[in-house]
Amino acid sequence: MAKNSEESGPARPPVAPYLTVSPAAAAIAFYGAAFGAVQKAMMPSLDGMRIMHCELAINGGTVMLADMFPEFAKTRVPLPTDLATVTISLEFATGGQVDDTFARATSLGATGETAPMNTFWGTRLAILRDPFGHRWMLNGPSAT
Repeated sequence: MAKNSEESGPARPPVAPYLTVSPAAAAIAFYGAAFGAVQKAMMPSLDGMRIMHCELAINGGTVMLADMFPEFAKTRVPLPTDLATVTISLEFATGGQVDDTFARATSLGATGETAPMNTFWGTRLAILRDPFGHRWMLNGPSAT
């Protein structure tokens, strides 16, 4: 079992999505502007053209990402016509934050799939696709 103490270095999140996204540099800029992401780590590739690894702090959690490296891994970026197989969920303290984040992200090029709404199960919900094909679910307490 992995240690999670000061002696072994900074704590890593127990679960973190790892996105394949190209161009990764543009995605990092988008996630910073749309979701307030803060870069924690960055490793450029030796070719100087791609990003091999980036770790972002987003809304109290961690999302990692890299450009596509077909020479190393069997990953690819989402295709525009693909149905999503994974959604990244962001939990907010207020319903207003859901609305604000959705408005900011869509103004920066994300596509709204579900406009902000109060659900019958008691949350404020919105769903969007970022310009790189990844799906995000925004949740908060129902707005009153």
